[in-house]
Amino acid sequence: MSLDDLGAGLAGTALYEVVAARGRGDWTAAHAATRAVNARPVTAHPEHASLYRGAPAVAYVLHTAGHQAYARALAELDAEVVAIVADRLQVARRRMDSGTPPPLCEYDLISGLTGLSAYLLHRGRDNALEQILRYLVRLLTEPLTIDGHQVPGWWAATDPRGAPGTGRFLHGHANFGIAHGFTGPLALLALAHRAGHTVAGQDQALAEGIAHLTQWTQPLQGGGIGWPEFLSLDAYLRGPVPDAEPGRPSWCYGTPGIGRALQLAALAIHDDQAQQLAEDAVFRAITDARQLRLVKDMSVCHGWAGVLLAVDRIGSGAAAPEITRCLPTLRAHLSTFPVRHEIPESAGLLSGDAGVLLTLHTINGARPIKWETCLLLD
Repeated sequence: MSLDDLGAGLAGTALYEVVAARGRGDWTAAHAATRAVNARPVTAHPEHASLYRGAPAVAYVLHTAGHQAYARALAELDAEVVAIVADRLQVARRRMDSGTPPPLCEYDLISGLTGLSAYLLHRGRDNALEQILRYLVRLLTEPLTIDGHQVPGWWAATDPRGAPGTGRFLHGHANFGIAHGFTGPLALLALAHRAGHTVAGQDQALAEGIAHLTQWTQPLQGGGIGWPEFLSLDAYLRGPVPDAEPGRPSWCYGTPGIGRALQLAALAIHDDQAQQLAEDAVFRAITDARQLRLVKDMSVCHGWAGVLLAVDRIGSGAAAPEITRCLPTLRAHLSTFPVRHEIPESAGLLSGDAGVLLTLHTINGARPIKWETCLLLD
């Protein structure tokens, strides 16, 4: 297990512990968790470090803690993150100028520049954040040409796993998920806009992202609407499919995560129609027994915890109260999870107990502590 891994390692456990400590005032478990995370050197190599791994992941945890004991370490990590961002942006700009498509890990939330900008937004580092915002605007507004066809600038050169494209993904793919796809940059631009961080072209980028999701809203078999998780070039060129197969309503690739990104973008540029589309899609997903049966575990990434967090945030900004009224039913799916106050046995925010415990703590508490920027939910 990686110690400095936010998604599946002890950094995710530490995030839970520092949030819990800020609520209860006892920092014993939180300090133990942060010491464990730093038991080995933390990677700051630009090719490996990201919001979910290495220096940025640990910095995210320490900033969320808001404890003076971490001030010196956080300042050192800040400098490392800024250097990582500069290196990543240099590589990305060269790639953009060449007209070639990006790998997912260039721009996505988990491994790429969207995730790094989420840390900078959370931390309030304006200069470096502004540089990434300019990059994300280009990503969403400057198209590419693939095999003679125009595709969006976020078209991934790889397959959905991030491996070199082969077979039906020979020409790469379009990825819609908030964790790895273009709705991550869309949500980040919207959250930055809400916080007063804007650059030239940002509203256009938000509008183009909204237009793309509107175009790709698909009627589902048996009712409801949703979006594809990812598409090959052939599928993208064919266009939206009527009576599409419903997907799992998850945070990472499903309607709750994509819907939140669309809602945030719509709220940022005051697009009431897009906001209604987002909220309608999510409401229909979380009241559709067929879709809910596809949720098989309690995790944040693709389980009930992620659904609950996303729907809770969507409900907080929704134009109508119907979504919020669904929260008790969704919360019941986590009611059997044992609430513990020691370090969880299964580490990690996305795949472990820590994420579920943090979800329960967040949903059941007074919500004074902001930590969900790492999921692009708030």
